[in-house]
Amino acid sequence: MFALQFKEYGGPEVLVVGEAPEPHAGPGQVRVAVRATSINPIDWKIRAGLMAGGAALETPAIPGVDGAGVVDEVGADVEGVAVGDEVLGLGKATSAQYAVFDHVAVKPAGLSWAEAAAIPVAAETAARVLDLLGVGPGTTVLVDGASGGVGSAAVQLAVDRGATVIGTASEGNHDYVASLGATPTTYGEGLAERVAELAPDGVDAAFDTAGKGSVPDLIKIVGVAHQVVSIADFSAPKHGARVTSGAEGRATYALAKSGGAARGRPFRGGCRAHVPARRRNRRSPPEPGGPRPRQARAHRPLTSAGPTGQPGPGPVIGVRRSTTCLCWAWLAQPSGVASNSRSLRFGSAPSESRCSTIAGRRSPPLGAAR
Repeated sequence: MFALQFKEYGGPEVLVVGEAPEPHAGPGQVRVAVRATSINPIDWKIRAGLMAGGAALETPAIPGVDGAGVVDEVGADVEGVAVGDEVLGLGKATSAQYAVFDHVAVKPAGLSWAEAAAIPVAAETAARVLDLLGVGPGTTVLVDGASGGVGSAAVQLAVDRGATVIGTASEGNHDYVASLGATPTTYGEGLAERVAELAPDGVDAAFDTAGKGSVPDLIKIVGVAHQVVSIADFSAPKHGARVTSGAEGRATYALAKSGGAARGRPFRGGCRAHVPARRRNRRSPPEPGGPRPRQARAHRPLTSAGPTGQPGPGPVIGVRRSTTCLCWAWLAQPSGVASNSRSLRFGSAPSESRCSTIAGRRSPPLGAAR
């Protein structure tokens, strides 16, 4: 098979497309013929060597932790998934023709491949943080960075749980945040005072998606450091707040929420999709070892450093309201074009059928006790 890969740590320029061994589904897994994959901050951190801990790179290293495609191989002990199913999910080395997925959900028929691929990481991350914070009916939560990929997912999931949501964003994105069900406000100096006016009875929890140094202010707003969770500011524990990377367990049940899209109320998130031009009857891989400029360029918006060294918007393939939801699809065609992705929105109704946490265990429907 061919895959986007790198053989040394570095910037986007180390990415090339070349031949790689085909993976196969083990027990509790499925193999997917990948149609689209999203690019997330973890991808550029791995590619840059920031997660290596000094260990040598095992090659070929293939980026990607989520995506969408067609199941073509089912491992032992898998229930609710069959060859030919169109799915979205979480896996490993997903920027390839074939990838092994550990958790999948049925892809709603109304979503394009690129739209479906943009959901898994954002949905799982948002649901995991809301679980850690105990967000539910009657609670008030502040989402700092509410217009981003994970932030917009968190707003919608929190609203669906019956919570009151306040979301920070630039003024230009206030209408967008409001359309998701949150009360928008600007971030930065004076945030505590603005939130106090919007929530006179107080805020129960805060979710930092941006990692821009707001944790001390969020703690001041909430009043309890433990009720502030960040996914991007690793200094948060110094202030008594928490950081989550998924090591404490993943909220893979959140993949089922994407099924709401088929019920007329799809998940809405900000991203642009990189979708290749289809060439009928053309399935030959690109020249082995040759560069894939568009795929490499797709990593640049995530690598462009912001004021605090965190990923910021880049100039090459625009990311509307998000640097965590850039999605590109490539199938087997070597040429590509950029296109805007439709807005997606989570639905309130659970999708109980055809949604599995693979390993033989069915994911609980939305709202079920966990």
